[in-house]
Amino acid sequence: MSASDPPEPSSDGPGVGPHPPPWPDDDRLDPELLAIGDHRNVVDHYRYWKREEIVADLARRSHGFHVAIENWEHDFNIGTVVRNANAFGAAGVHIVGRRRWNRRGAMVTDRYLSVTHHPTIEALIGWATAEGLPLIGIDNLPGSVPLETYRLPERCVMLFGQEGPGLSTAARDAVATVCSIAQFGSTRSINAGVASGIAMHAWIRQHAAIGGPVTDE
Repeated sequence: MSASDPPEPSSDGPGVGPHPPPWPDDDRLDPELLAIGDHRNVVDHYRYWKREEIVADLARRSHGFHVAIENWEHDFNIGTVVRNANAFGAAGVHIVGRRRWNRRGAMVTDRYLSVTHHPTIEALIGWATAEGLPLIGIDNLPGSVPLETYRLPERCVMLFGQEGPGLSTAARDAVATVCSIAQFGSTRSINAGVASGIAMHAWIRQHAAIGGPVTDE
């Protein structure tokens, strides 16, 4: 954990206290958490689980989409994008450009999913091509397709640009399609954190099995 990472609560706040004896016979559970309680930012299904077990289970349950965001000038929205990706079950997050980003906005959700760095758009293209994943840009650009009427591929990478300039020229040239999000007010754009949540939920509505909270299958 770097100096910029927020601590993950372990003794107060929302969650559960120590597990009463006898403890469940389950190798996924963390004896320390069973003893002191679990106040992490996780759903109840994962209470007392070891972190690596949560990571493995989320990877097993992950959906067919990845998200990528450019990080050339500043990273105001990356933490929110990562948090959204965790909430919606993305297969992974990809940071394109600068490696460093402020993890505070992610609320420690980056510890539970794959976050990959690509120094350039070309590097992201190479990875996506090898995986057979089309790049879908999300930006309000001339000629873009309304996200509300577009059928997103079941397997894809949704790519978001910087706050302000949006997708870079290289990113615009790389994507198979650019989807826009319908807006009805005076502002020119919404930030990438909000846009990512809308776009991921659009994928969820089209492809995910909706069945309530996470439970054992």
